[in-house]
Amino acid sequence: MYTLVSLLAITFAFLALVSPSSAATADQWRSRSIYQVIIDRYALPQGADPTKCDTADRTWCGGTWNTLRENLDYIQNAGFTAGRCLPFFPIFFFGSLLNPPKVWISPVSQNYQGSTTPYGDPYHGYWIADATQLNDHFGTSDDLKALSDELHRRGMYLMVDVVVNDVMATSTDPDLSTYMFKNSSQYHPYCVIDWNNNTSIERCWLGDTVVPLPDINTEDPTVVSGFGDWIESLVKDYNIDGLRIDAAKHVNMDFWPVFCARAGVFCIGEVFGSDPVEAASFQGPNGLDSVLHYPMYNSLVDAFTIPGPLNTTAVSDMMAQSKALFKDTGVLGNFLENQDVPRWHNISVDPQSLYNAMVFNFMSDGIPIVYYGQEQYSNGNADPYNRAPLWPSGYANTTAYQLVTTLNKFRNFLTQNSTWLYSSANVLATTEYGIAIMKGDVVSIMTNIGSPPQNVSIPVYTPFQTETDLVNITTSSILTCAHWVVGSNGTIEVEYTLGGQPVVLIPSSELPGSGFCGFSSSSTGSSKYVSGASSAHAHSSWFTYSLAIGLIGVFLW
Repeated sequence: MYTLVSLLAITFAFLALVSPSSAATADQWRSRSIYQVIIDRYALPQGADPTKCDTADRTWCGGTWNTLRENLDYIQNAGFTAGRCLPFFPIFFFGSLLNPPKVWISPVSQNYQGSTTPYGDPYHGYWIADATQLNDHFGTSDDLKALSDELHRRGMYLMVDVVVNDVMATSTDPDLSTYMFKNSSQYHPYCVIDWNNNTSIERCWLGDTVVPLPDINTEDPTVVSGFGDWIESLVKDYNIDGLRIDAAKHVNMDFWPVFCARAGVFCIGEVFGSDPVEAASFQGPNGLDSVLHYPMYNSLVDAFTIPGPLNTTAVSDMMAQSKALFKDTGVLGNFLENQDVPRWHNISVDPQSLYNAMVFNFMSDGIPIVYYGQEQYSNGNADPYNRAPLWPSGYANTTAYQLVTTLNKFRNFLTQNSTWLYSSANVLATTEYGIAIMKGDVVSIMTNIGSPPQNVSIPVYTPFQTETDLVNITTSSILTCAHWVVGSNGTIEVEYTLGGQPVVLIPSSELPGSGFCGFSSSSTGSSKYVSGASSAHAHSSWFTYSLAIGLIGVFLW
């Protein structure tokens, strides 16, 4: 919210339990992953000039609900037919037939329609004017319905980003007749936020005197009922399956249960900040279903960015705090990038730092989120440069793209097992070189050493019996199925010949139905993420998994 931008996110869900027209619950959302994009920057209409979008101009580049609808194949399975602006890669992207993608789009409401401001135009969708009217820059009501219909025809869900905290103005004394709420009593008086005072955070205005954001009085009963009527109608009219709530902490807490009950769908809110106590206070029956996990984002930055403090203890500590504070860590939103923070590739020069942090977000508790362009190594810093158009990348089949594909396919398989889905991730080891976690039967080992090889190791105690056969799914073993066999005293050795690649290990006995390593599945696709990780105890036999305390020695050569 703090740097206002429209979002679009793609999420993946196991649909056997839910029909496309059903409202998805928080419990059903935990099996999904999210791909977030800015609608205006995702895809152009056919024939548009791809060189005419200058990010620094902060204006519209041409993306619409129709251009999204016309280019869903890239998101769903990376397929593309002749005549469109996207390339064809014969692999699945962000999902499988069991967990097809779901779409989360930026606010659909009418935005400021005046002359260009010193901060540009509202291409992002967050400068709300009248929430009850649609944003005609992105299309018509029929266009939005067509997008929703096409998503559901493909077995995909629609999530919409909503703003209820404020509207946009060009002065601190705006003409209220242009807004949904037209009486002065329905707004808080202008004041500058005191960030040390919670009442001030809720009632004073975001923005500044150049582009102020008048704060709506969400304690007013007419506002509460008005917003309730609007969101209930919006969800019904456009068959919406979930909501992302902008600037959630700037609204009085007791507003959210009423609003989300009227919506009748999953609500995940933005609580910007590093304090897990504050973030956790917004999750639960007296608040929202979930929040974006900003505290963990900050911990991942501390642990993995190069250069950086490389403090892996920040992650293990945040995992412990999260378990103690949050009502349900399984539905928190895990992310490395969004429109309000720098691109990862801007703050970390080594791509392996991105891959390891991505593995954590997919293999730990929570709903993984990938911001559009993250898989293309976009490198913008602050607004507007972290919102560059996607099309100059050529939608390339990068290593990051392939790794996300692998992680999604693997996670989609894992979410069919309630043991993995509902288990809590535990820390197995934390050293200065990395962290190992276990969720269900899956062990994930992330390192912060970067690409250059180093002669260091991470000892990890795990519940594996001697001769348990493990498979690493994040490397080329998805094609070769290289095995890591637990040796005497429950030890295995993972050697890194090309530096610090992430490793995700699962007993081979758990792979039937996965589509990996020769086992059939209900989806197809492959990945080619290249890693130097190899086992010092490669073995062709497969053994039965059983519980016992073992030791994994991970060696980074």
